[in-house]
Amino acid sequence: MSKQTYSVCLCYRRRFKLALSEAPQEIKTLFDQYSENELMTASNLKRFLIEVQREEKATEEDAQAIIDSFKHFHRRGFGLNLETFFKFLFGDSNFPLLPSTGVHHDMTLPLSHYFIYTGHNSYLTGNQLSSVCSDIPIVNALKRGVRVIELDIWPNASKDDVDVLHGRTLTTPVELIRCLRSIREHAFVASEYPVIITLEDHLTPDLQAKVAEMVTQTFGEILFSPDSESMKEFPSPESLKKRIIISTKPPKEYLETKEKEKGDDSHQGKSSGDDEAWGKDIPSFKSGSISDYKGSNLDKEDLNDEEDIYESDKSHHNEAPEYKRLITIHAGKSKGGIDAWLKVDPDKARRISLSEQQLEKATITHGKEIVRFTQRNILRVFPKGTRIDSSNYNPLIGWSHGAQMVAFNMQGYGRSLWLMQGMFRANGGCGYVKKPDFLLETGPDNEVFDPKSKLPVKTTLKVTVYMGEGWYYDFKHTHFDQYSPPDFYARVGIAGVPNDSIMRKTKAIEDNWLPTWNEVFEFPLTVPELALLRIEVHEYDMSEKDDFGGQTCLPVSELRSGIRSVSLHSQKGEKYNSVKLLMRFEFH
Repeated sequence: MSKQTYSVCLCYRRRFKLALSEAPQEIKTLFDQYSENELMTASNLKRFLIEVQREEKATEEDAQAIIDSFKHFHRRGFGLNLETFFKFLFGDSNFPLLPSTGVHHDMTLPLSHYFIYTGHNSYLTGNQLSSVCSDIPIVNALKRGVRVIELDIWPNASKDDVDVLHGRTLTTPVELIRCLRSIREHAFVASEYPVIITLEDHLTPDLQAKVAEMVTQTFGEILFSPDSESMKEFPSPESLKKRIIISTKPPKEYLETKEKEKGDDSHQGKSSGDDEAWGKDIPSFKSGSISDYKGSNLDKEDLNDEEDIYESDKSHHNEAPEYKRLITIHAGKSKGGIDAWLKVDPDKARRISLSEQQLEKATITHGKEIVRFTQRNILRVFPKGTRIDSSNYNPLIGWSHGAQMVAFNMQGYGRSLWLMQGMFRANGGCGYVKKPDFLLETGPDNEVFDPKSKLPVKTTLKVTVYMGEGWYYDFKHTHFDQYSPPDFYARVGIAGVPNDSIMRKTKAIEDNWLPTWNEVFEFPLTVPELALLRIEVHEYDMSEKDDFGGQTCLPVSELRSGIRSVSLHSQKGEKYNSVKLLMRFEFH
């Protein structure tokens, strides 16, 4: 036990005991239960792994390997004492997600059967109105496992080449060729599964031809080109390993007058979304109501980001044929409104895009039609134009209706982005997560899944929050409080369908770098397949906003039962070196 001193004023200093990390009482009880003579042998440890950790395939050899890894902590190498048992439970190898060797979902199904890690305006370094366009955020996204990169392509100032920028804003452009080369270099660093480039095309036919040449020369043999103009069914991620795919609307004639048009005022105003690092929680979605989205003007179609181009437009005849041949995933809506957009063509698989506001409205009136559409076709959802600060929205609205490409601004941070990062920790972090079967099935009466319906509880997740450690090493000692150690509390809950979504909170532990909560929460889950476990730690501040102390988000479908060490991440999703929680997960 050492002491830590804080200055209160010039003549007064407060001293606090700095405790060493100690096993909670329940861990001590379990050790006593599974040990003999204060030692847990390989046989004892195997029994613990099977009965408490629910690792049914654990062998005595596995247990001995764990014991051997702690030999340097004690002389008796044939068992664990309480100290090394606690170190094992709180160690980095005791992670909370399935210890799969990597990808373990069936990857041989059509692309429409997967949620895909999707970026929005992937080239922006900051806000949507005036930030610099660059290939650096594209590289960063690919390194994180993002599989869909969006590029807005416009003629450059002299109209003889192609730039990437957010049109009709003050963003400074970056050359298209630079972005393409960076994609080629970093596409498969994090995952070998296909990278999809979605192009927002504002080009003349001659520049479309130039783009076709750039794309073909840059990607060469890794570029996937479809055999026919349209396909009944999309190819599978497995068949497209280490390939680049192009998705865009069929080419249309670029009109210079478009540049002179007054920009959509949907870019004006303040974001009503997740515009603080963690201050606002994620709005839910409830049957018949979207009032949680304060400030949304639902009468205004938010099309500035994704201009509608209808499949029957005559301007398609002005396209460059070599450009059109590159398109694997055709985008664009049919004329006639939402009913026509969601009509399923048995002979043609396609992609449509909806703004988050359009999706919100559509789920109220056409929820089942969206699910039915996404069984064979791809739905991309993008942030509303008022998110000028590059904030995001609740991705569960799209996912629970089968939307494959829920497009996010990856350059920001906040609770919505934490959910996105959590979802794609599943399936080995490869950027593709197979959709639950119920989103792909149609019942005998043509019925499909309705995320707003009241369903029976499938399972209950019991979460025990024992303790946390690591802040003392990863933060300055006065980071949370100038005059005393921090007062940490944890928030634990579920993001999922409306009936499953909830957040709970532990008590705050005063003046302690090693908070021990020992609190238990139970979460009944009706749709565990879509549930994400949200974990946050904050430091209570009586006079100001509570300070951020770490977060993570974990897919419930891949959560391991038992006592686990849960590493926490920063607001931007970067893993802390030392900060982690000791937790227990049980399903019943």
